[in-house]
Amino acid sequence: MTGEGHDPLIGDDWVVDPWDDPKGVPADSLDSEPRDLAHLRGPVRNVLIVLVATVLLVGAAGLWTVHQLNPAGAPGAAVNFTVNEGDTLDSVATRLGDKGIISNVTLFKWYARSRGGIALLPGYYSLKPRDSAGNIISALSTPPAQTFVKVTFPEGYTVAQMGARLQDKVTFMSASDFVAATADGSVTSALAVKGVTSLEGLLFPDTYQVSGDDNEQRVVGRLAAMMERIARQENLEAGARALGYTPYEVLTVASIVEREAKVPEDRAKIAQVIYNRLARKMNLEVDATLLYGADPNASFADLKAKDSPYNTYLRSGLPPTPIANPGRAAIRAALAPAGAPKAGDEACTGLPKGTKCEFLYYVLADKDGQHVFATTYEQHLVNVQKARDAGVLP
Repeated sequence: MTGEGHDPLIGDDWVVDPWDDPKGVPADSLDSEPRDLAHLRGPVRNVLIVLVATVLLVGAAGLWTVHQLNPAGAPGAAVNFTVNEGDTLDSVATRLGDKGIISNVTLFKWYARSRGGIALLPGYYSLKPRDSAGNIISALSTPPAQTFVKVTFPEGYTVAQMGARLQDKVTFMSASDFVAATADGSVTSALAVKGVTSLEGLLFPDTYQVSGDDNEQRVVGRLAAMMERIARQENLEAGARALGYTPYEVLTVASIVEREAKVPEDRAKIAQVIYNRLARKMNLEVDATLLYGADPNASFADLKAKDSPYNTYLRSGLPPTPIANPGRAAIRAALAPAGAPKAGDEACTGLPKGTKCEFLYYVLADKDGQHVFATTYEQHLVNVQKARDAGVLP
């Protein structure tokens, strides 16, 4: 305002309001509470305060519940959880809490019941600690027979290595129980021979689906059945007969080929070396047989000197069992060895007059795993020296 009179900047219709000049406003009218709410003082106002506080508490409780059922951060690594015969939601929830898989047992049970409960079936389940309650309930609601873990057993793995791989991939499986099932007679194989209890060499290495209701014995049975199937597909019995050996002996040869050959083209040649040396009554002198079941920290010299059934430097013939579980390619090589070397092969170079050229020796030739083959021991010594000069052998 410019004064008490008429302001030329404001029209004649302007109505003077006390709020236009704060100095003219009564002090009690500057109360922060509007006049029309002043009557809410007392009981009504208290009710509103209680209502607001209740809403805030309910909201806080709801937020807390959400965090309990859906923990912040990423879930932990999957662990094995077993549902036993006769288990109930209460007993399962209690164990889930004890294992740290869920953070609040009471809330979990309430949430599960609000969703219709869980139809629990005995078996093994893979659960992630601090996963959402919904995911845990979903996992527990899936029958163990419908949950699978993919396990790959590489060619050339021994029974012990297979057991370790199974235990590593399937948390509820035990390596020792797997190995026991291969030797205690609970699983048999049509390829086994009398007097040998181990299924070494009779388990087919491949990728298998292991279900949540499986056990070690069933897995071993599946591997043994697959090897029987492969044997039929590859005509193992007829092929072994044509070679003059039993199917078990051919699988033993295949296991040596599997552990010795580093490149595919060497498989059939190594198989031929083995058959040639057996025919000549020569010791096989295969390093891989020395290493089977041996102390991994033992020196090669000690292994070579140790009198063991698998020491083919000291003992003639094949080892008493396969030394690994061979794949299809190694089995095929054992059934179809390379035969005589082709003309111009290194094994035929510089031979004394009248010496038959055949594969009798081999040694690594390069760091890619290729082998070089020889007919005579003199040729072999030259090849060994070349390998040392190339840094392939110590």
